[in-house]
Amino acid sequence: MTKSKVFFTKEITPKGLEKIYQALGVDITNNGQNKVGVKVSTGEDGAKGYLKPELIGPFVKSLNGVIIECNTAYPGARNSAKDHIKVAQKHGFTTYADVDIMDAEGDFEIPVRNGKHLKYDLIGKNFANYDAIINLAHGKGHVMGGFGANLKNQSIGIASRNGKAYIHSCGKTKSPKLCWVLKHKQIDFIESMAEAATAVADYLREGNKPIIYITVANALSLDCDCAADQGDPVMNDIGIFGSLDPVANDQAFIDAIWASKDPGAKDLMERIDSREGRAILPYAESLGLGSTDYELIEI
Repeated sequence: MTKSKVFFTKEITPKGLEKIYQALGVDITNNGQNKVGVKVSTGEDGAKGYLKPELIGPFVKSLNGVIIECNTAYPGARNSAKDHIKVAQKHGFTTYADVDIMDAEGDFEIPVRNGKHLKYDLIGKNFANYDAIINLAHGKGHVMGGFGANLKNQSIGIASRNGKAYIHSCGKTKSPKLCWVLKHKQIDFIESMAEAATAVADYLREGNKPIIYITVANALSLDCDCAADQGDPVMNDIGIFGSLDPVANDQAFIDAIWASKDPGAKDLMERIDSREGRAILPYAESLGLGSTDYELIEI
């Protein structure tokens, strides 16, 4: 069986991002015919680790891409479209591209096949408007999921506000108020994210809509860009990973943390394993989303 290819560069610059994209060998724009959505976390108001517009903006602009997001399920500055756009503006994203809060006017269901927890996934209504997707993730820790990269960006990130509640509650409720008080096993939440990410991939494949996966592993904090009180990085930057396989790309990111000689890596490893974060990878593989077996190609 052919291993998935994961391309890697230590150059965390707009040029490095472009190199990774070119290495993937996919014209995501289809000679300018496709409407390209670039899924990026705009970062909670007060966070500091989100991917900076000056890093990703030139790349997004070169593809005539639209930055796509959905509202949060937790209370904060991004749980309504009006406020979310204000944060995106404050963080500088609108300087480079239009920003579409995809669930501003609702959401729609897509099927989850062979899931243990979710019957469906609820994603932002406007996701249907895009012909091609770039899953452009920031690799870092996460207080609930252990870590965040492409799989989280595709599950929680593309889910609507109600969809996020549905994933966080492992299929028990669509209510953003109730989802935080209902009890569930941690592994069930990790697996629910994998199911939602797989549902999005299935939806795109069935619509003949291409998607590529890029993770920028910089500003590696223990907490996510969704945390207003996100702390400082705990280890040095790693680089940029790119693949057509989200499981392989996340696995390569995780493997780089475990292989790191950086003394701060142990803190990130503890965060990830204390939340059973790595379990998302074999479970996503079992669902057919991708492979944990990969070939790393440094460029």
